[in-house]
Amino acid sequence: MRAHSFSLFAAAAVFTFAGCSKSGDTSSSNAAAPAKPRVALVMKSLANEFFGTMAAGAKAHQAQNAATYDLVVNGIKNETDLAEQVSLVEQMIASRVNAIVIAPADSKALVPVLKRATAAGIRVVNIDNRLDAAAQKDAGLSIPFVGPDNRAGAAAVGRVLAAKLTKGDAVAIIEGIPTADNGRQRRLGFEDAVKEAGLTLVAVQSGQWEMERANTVAAGLLNAHANLKAIFCGNDNMALGTVAAIKAAGREGKVLVAGFDNIKAVQPLIASGALIATADQHADKLAVFGIEAALEMLKTKTTADRATPVDLITR
Repeated sequence: MRAHSFSLFAAAAVFTFAGCSKSGDTSSSNAAAPAKPRVALVMKSLANEFFGTMAAGAKAHQAQNAATYDLVVNGIKNETDLAEQVSLVEQMIASRVNAIVIAPADSKALVPVLKRATAAGIRVVNIDNRLDAAAQKDAGLSIPFVGPDNRAGAAAVGRVLAAKLTKGDAVAIIEGIPTADNGRQRRLGFEDAVKEAGLTLVAVQSGQWEMERANTVAAGLLNAHANLKAIFCGNDNMALGTVAAIKAAGREGKVLVAGFDNIKAVQPLIASGALIATADQHADKLAVFGIEAALEMLKTKTTADRATPVDLITR
């Protein structure tokens, strides 16, 4: 596999990581060092390998900085479990953590509870999926975003796939949750590549970030469009489901697939050519970037967005 770095921003050390987290996991004893700040990491679905890797990277960072801060790691069961994620934030407020680093499952729905967190004096850092700017403005919030340029990353992936097609070819997009900003930005990035190459976009449907849902959606697209040449997927979980649907339909090699995230499960598909390209936003480091930003905010009381790297991964 080849990684093409098309944007390079704040550097960070590479950390080794351990196994996946379970909801409510605590990496060290909060009572042992009450003077240390407690940082809560609140993620999306732990069923997604991406977030398991994110949790492991955060735990490894805390283990290397155990004298500096304590860490509480939480995640929800499914990508659409908004109520559970709101509840997790409320639990973190009640437990009086000093900072919350959150990958919100929805760009708008989490804003009210995060407002309550900031009102309680908790520093909040937004990672992975950007909170809605208008919703923040209405709530009187300005929460810093630490994360990648999802549109640029998806456009780079899309261009690799588009280069293997012919002008006018029929393509489809399986996007993430439409109310999630990163889902929208990745769809827009794929659309940028489609327009540049003069391809024909025949469908855009949501796979809700999930493998099984994307498998069903992809099967429907393959049945509806006999001339379909490629499917762009908003994350690798959905790409896995799409590749399986293509295989089941007997159209391997005839319908190309691209993804986003570079989870371990798709790396054999990249090597074999079943997945043409994906984007690596460095799951093992993304939460670490947010944690480091939160610790800096606790010291300086200042806030600022931070761009993080995305690398193009091809065979």
